[in-house]
Amino acid sequence: MTVAVVFDSAGTLLSTYRTAKDVRKGELMPGVETTTLTFASPERVLIVLPVHTKDIIATPQAMLLSTYLVENDIGFGISCTRKVITAEEIGDVLYNDRHALVGDLADCIREVWRVCHRESIVTLNSGAIVNMAQQGIEFTITAGGSPFPGAKEAITALHRMGVPTFIASGDRSAKLERMADHLGIPRDRVYGIATPSVKAQIVTDLRKEYDSVVMVGDGINDLNAMQAADIAILTEQQPGDRPPELYAAAHHVVRHVSDVVTIVRSLLKQQN
Repeated sequence: MTVAVVFDSAGTLLSTYRTAKDVRKGELMPGVETTTLTFASPERVLIVLPVHTKDIIATPQAMLLSTYLVENDIGFGISCTRKVITAEEIGDVLYNDRHALVGDLADCIREVWRVCHRESIVTLNSGAIVNMAQQGIEFTITAGGSPFPGAKEAITALHRMGVPTFIASGDRSAKLERMADHLGIPRDRVYGIATPSVKAQIVTDLRKEYDSVVMVGDGINDLNAMQAADIAILTEQQPGDRPPELYAAAHHVVRHVSDVVTIVRSLLKQQN
């Protein structure tokens, strides 16, 4: 019997702290769940921006974020959305926004770094929530993550059992690959900037190669992939509320990433 395990990253393998800033109100929102914030409106699209933290901090804070993106030829990735919207439509709104400033994103970065800088390994991802109805950037976003205690050991244990592991996440691929190096997951098994539908497709494709595919997630953006998997595991290691749909889709609910190893070991015993 062959088994593969697909992990989300933030909140599943990584302890993650997120901050958003409401651009129009000028309010910082520390500790917010960005996927839940995105899914609160069908007009919102969570995007990932491949910007360098130091560059954002060093750039004049009063510059429009859209101007900075255009002048530096910075693209974006679609991380999460409730409805089908083309990249061209999103880009038209993003690059013509006249509200969000570089300083709005820098405020998010500073807040996340304030909380996370003591961790030995930290990845920072920045982005924005574009509101298609408002025709502009509604929130700037930054997330900082470091591996949960026991995450690396759990991955090692699965590999020793002959179970390959994958990461499917809405985060930037470059950041995920560096974290995968630390955890021991091969880079060719890392899928970054994966929307909910893409995550589900990854699971569906893997089911053609393996007898059973396990999906481990923690947020609403993992729901489609959990529903597509043979075994869905919902992890509560990251504090926060979760919608009932996730519990309905889960075959197992765990509180520590190491519990995944126990479930997979039991699955292998049942099938052999």
